[in-house]
Amino acid sequence: MRLLVIDDDASERQHVKMLALGLGHEVTEAEDGLQAIEILSSESISVMITDLRMPRMDGLELIRRLKSTDTLPPTLVLTAYGSMELAVATVHELGVFWFLEKPVDAKSLQLLVDRASAHGRLKSEVHELRRELTFRGALGEMVGQSAGMRKIFAILRQVAPTTAPVLITGESGTGKELVARAIHSLSKRSGEPFIAVNCAALPETLIESELFGHEKGSFTGAVERRLGCIEMAECGTLFLDEIAEMPASMQAKLLRVLEDFRYRRVGGKQEMKADVRILAATNRDPQEAIAQGKFREDLFYRLGVFHIELPPLRERLDDLPFLAATLIERLNQKHGTKVVDLDQAALAQLRSRPWEGNVREFRNALERAVILAGEGTLGPEHFTVTQRATRPSNDPGLDLGVGITIDEAEQALIRATLLHTRNNKTRAAGILGISARTLHAKLKQYSLEAEEESIKVE
Repeated sequence: MRLLVIDDDASERQHVKMLALGLGHEVTEAEDGLQAIEILSSESISVMITDLRMPRMDGLELIRRLKSTDTLPPTLVLTAYGSMELAVATVHELGVFWFLEKPVDAKSLQLLVDRASAHGRLKSEVHELRRELTFRGALGEMVGQSAGMRKIFAILRQVAPTTAPVLITGESGTGKELVARAIHSLSKRSGEPFIAVNCAALPETLIESELFGHEKGSFTGAVERRLGCIEMAECGTLFLDEIAEMPASMQAKLLRVLEDFRYRRVGGKQEMKADVRILAATNRDPQEAIAQGKFREDLFYRLGVFHIELPPLRERLDDLPFLAATLIERLNQKHGTKVVDLDQAALAQLRSRPWEGNVREFRNALERAVILAGEGTLGPEHFTVTQRATRPSNDPGLDLGVGITIDEAEQALIRATLLHTRNNKTRAAGILGISARTLHAKLKQYSLEAEEESIKVE
């Protein structure tokens, strides 16, 4: 292993060096803390051995500086007669491994170097384990062992700690926002706001105000100053979903924010500085969108410093068991169910599906199945939403003839589902793929509350 010996006393430094070389170690020397920092920036050091009292930068300041940047290697403090108290205080207060009394002897040096090195390796393993747990926790439902997902995880590890913009592409339902949230939670901005904006859901007349904010009186209806999403995400992360649906004029203004980190509120005269990391996503193929004039090429290259392309679920079917296990655990917590796993027949059935809605569709199917089963193992029967052969005699089915409106069709579907579940709204919501709150809102919207008592199975 390589040792770094730091001492302004050349004879003492040479003595420790010769002992270490005799024990089979490699040695780099430094005469003070400043020289040591230069060496540590370019060399991998297994154990650092340093005196405390030195000119320019002493051992205490060196240790404090390295500790503040989390770059302190396993360290032994050299102590002469009369400075034992200082050495012991340094060990306990600054977290160095131990001290070596001068004159250093070979036996003590070997013993403490071996122990310090082992301690350093253990700390590194613990640090990596904690980082791995944090990484996995941040990914949420993004699990899998396929080559495609391992590649995604590797990119996330590299990009998350940086401030670089990221473009996330992939089909609808592949988890683009989940990736964006993982990048934010694994970054140094994790304690600051994460603001998500769906560019496709904003009218062209409002998107500039939504992003940049506006001043009072800047347009009709602007009765007060309003903060934009860029300002609300200050020091944090702004996630722009469906970026290719943003109007071309706004794409040009966003490009300036990415290049200069400056913008103006609508109607404002003062230029403001933006301290925000921008992540973007689209379910379009970027090159096709550029060719169609939907996506500015310069914005694509500026956002795509890192480009993460999420594979569709049908291309990573080997991940289904891992994904199902993660989702079942979360769904049990959400619904109070006790489902254990999928049986092999159910898994085979799920593998045969095209999953055009990707992970979102898979999650909805699994949620319905978990609610229907309640406990035990999920089988193929739990993934069949309706079974006409066993429909109750008073179930009118769905008569969706030509001329029926969408609202009328939705009302008919809600009535039929409540009848199927014997008016169990939680199960009905699960089958419909919506939340219980949304179901209650639709019951109120369609004035179906009064019909609830009459929806019974004889």
